[in-house]
Amino acid sequence: MSPLARWCHRHRLAVVLLWVGLLLALGAGVGAAGNAFGNSPTSQDTDSARATALLQRASDSAAGKSGRIVWQANGAKVTEPATERAMIGALEDLADAPGVASVTSPYAPDGGAQVSADGRTAYATVAFDEDVSDAQIDHVKELATGPESENLHIALNGQAFTVNPEPNAVADAMGIVLAFVVLLFVFRAIWVAALPIITAVVGVGTSAVAVMLLSHVITLSDTTLTLGSLIGLGVGIDYALFIVNRHRAHLMAGMSVAESVARSLNTSGRAVVFAGLTVVVALLGMLTLNVGIINGMAIGAAVTVVLTVLAAITLLPALLGMIGPRVLSKSERREAAGRGGQRSSGRAGLWARCAERVQSRPKTLGVAALAVLAALAFPTLSLRLGASDDGNLPTTSTNRQAYDMVADGFGPGFNGPLVLAVQAPGAADKAAAGRLVTALKEVDGVASASAAPFKDGRTVGVVSVVPTTSPQSAATSDLIHHLRDDVIPAAEHGTSMKVYVGGVTASNDDFASVLMGKLPIFVLVIAALGFLLLTVAFRSLLIPAVGAVLNILSIGVAFGAIVVVFQYGFGAGLLGLGAAGPIESFVPILVVGIMFGLSMDYQVFLVSRMREEWAHTGDSRRAVRVGQAETGKVITVAATIMVCVFGSFVFGGMRVISEFGVSLAVAVAVDALLIRMVVVPALMHLCGRANWWLPRRLDRALPHVSVEGPGDEPAHPRRPVREPETAGLAN
Repeated sequence: MSPLARWCHRHRLAVVLLWVGLLLALGAGVGAAGNAFGNSPTSQDTDSARATALLQRASDSAAGKSGRIVWQANGAKVTEPATERAMIGALEDLADAPGVASVTSPYAPDGGAQVSADGRTAYATVAFDEDVSDAQIDHVKELATGPESENLHIALNGQAFTVNPEPNAVADAMGIVLAFVVLLFVFRAIWVAALPIITAVVGVGTSAVAVMLLSHVITLSDTTLTLGSLIGLGVGIDYALFIVNRHRAHLMAGMSVAESVARSLNTSGRAVVFAGLTVVVALLGMLTLNVGIINGMAIGAAVTVVLTVLAAITLLPALLGMIGPRVLSKSERREAAGRGGQRSSGRAGLWARCAERVQSRPKTLGVAALAVLAALAFPTLSLRLGASDDGNLPTTSTNRQAYDMVADGFGPGFNGPLVLAVQAPGAADKAAAGRLVTALKEVDGVASASAAPFKDGRTVGVVSVVPTTSPQSAATSDLIHHLRDDVIPAAEHGTSMKVYVGGVTASNDDFASVLMGKLPIFVLVIAALGFLLLTVAFRSLLIPAVGAVLNILSIGVAFGAIVVVFQYGFGAGLLGLGAAGPIESFVPILVVGIMFGLSMDYQVFLVSRMREEWAHTGDSRRAVRVGQAETGKVITVAATIMVCVFGSFVFGGMRVISEFGVSLAVAVAVDALLIRMVVVPALMHLCGRANWWLPRRLDRALPHVSVEGPGDEPAHPRRPVREPETAGLAN
């Protein structure tokens, strides 16, 4: 990669202008075309999907959005004259409002079921036209909440009234500011702190507008941008930091700026490309799951990683050429000039002492670290997938308040009824459908069951089943399976009637079941892929095997973190993340792909330096110790930066993104400090020369990929070269 580095260095102004031009051109395209983000449908062969398809085909018209207005009287009933007059007036105004198709009032002759048994809670359903605008919905909200008073509380929920929280720009910027502070504190040089952030921001900014344009070509979720920014900022800053750190070391050794840029890109730059490739492969590997929402997120994140890597190997060398020796602090420049280009003798600094301690006590420290990792990953065993709803929102949200009022007045299951699609082609089948409704009322866990009469000439009917438990409850999931496995087959027996359990609650449960079934296979595939990539990179069998197992353990820590915070609810209230509930179904799949890539990054940067030393000396103990000592500082700083970036997204106001932020921040911190700085070197010390063993036939069969530059094979693998013990150790 030296030719690329030298070209970017010589034409540094042109490279910077090319990046600026690319960003402006893509931005102009977005300005003209906008974006086309939308939730991608999930084409899974499930019972709920068949129910949805059947009901859609039987429907006369495509309905627009709908919402629910819920009101509760304090210490009185909603049927008292004053309350009734106020709400009837508001509902009549709503019915005449632009964009409103119909209003179903509890004060209508047939609206008694919309008033709770104690008379304190009632609700109305508002159906909107298909082409309703956001402004019209906002006007309806104002009309609906108009009668609210000290004695009458009104709240809104439902599809039309649900407002997805906007990404918190302040929280996102805070991650960048914290990253800058960390870099400035550690390296004491303003340009060392600024360059990685500038490179990452340009890469992420370019990818953001590119993804917006890509949304016109493929279906991308509206969370793709936020997820891409989360990943891109973390890896982008880290990748640039690894190159800048190597560049600084070369300058301190007396190299010229041009030669240092070329050498840095040919060593750390190669590792960055390889690490970025592993992240992209892991993300695109999720396409094999064939799940729409995950496909879009994976593609968007992969585009972001590609562009951040491209910025690190083109824009960064150009910026380094512009900055020149100022990438070093004044004291470092004086120190480098005073040595006259001679290499530092190497002082036994913090990371050298840590490396020596791991070398002296590998068993004790390794076992202790593994015990901590196992404890952190243990909550993963109780992982339960599902979908968050209004019940997980903070109590200050009107959607959450409406959810709680409905649950209090009508029962928790009323917030997520099951919708049964009944296909009854004959008269006997329609009679069987009636018997099914009667049987459903006697099932444990069913609060009520009702059926709409079959329309003339129609063979598809609808049965509504209200569970006694909330939509996210494990008992509701058990009820769905009981209906499908026992109750419905018994009702279908001897008839040609077919019944499918659908509705939002059943769809979420099916989606979770599908992904939970694919998760173990996906983890194994990812682990096998990591083993193959590391085998090619390091010409070893033991290092990839250890890396694959430890990657799984790192993913387990990530799962454990989100289970404790979001499923158990510990700390969720303090972080403003709402109530406890199941983990979003697609989060673990994406976390597996992302953490696989990030774990591989640190493994590549750590072991590539060890292999470089092994190539020069043939001494495995020295190679492990020196590699850990010289990469410990930069890996820890890089992990700290990722924790800052990922942690900032926890406060962004979006539960899904918060789940990513918590899981990735905790897992990255543990992966860098315990796995890469303790467990990996401890195991490698115990294994000795076996770390670098590869059968000759396999060595000849595998392609040769040089991660840290050409010529990295040991010249004398059987005769270690002894060098002074402190040589090469970094502070």
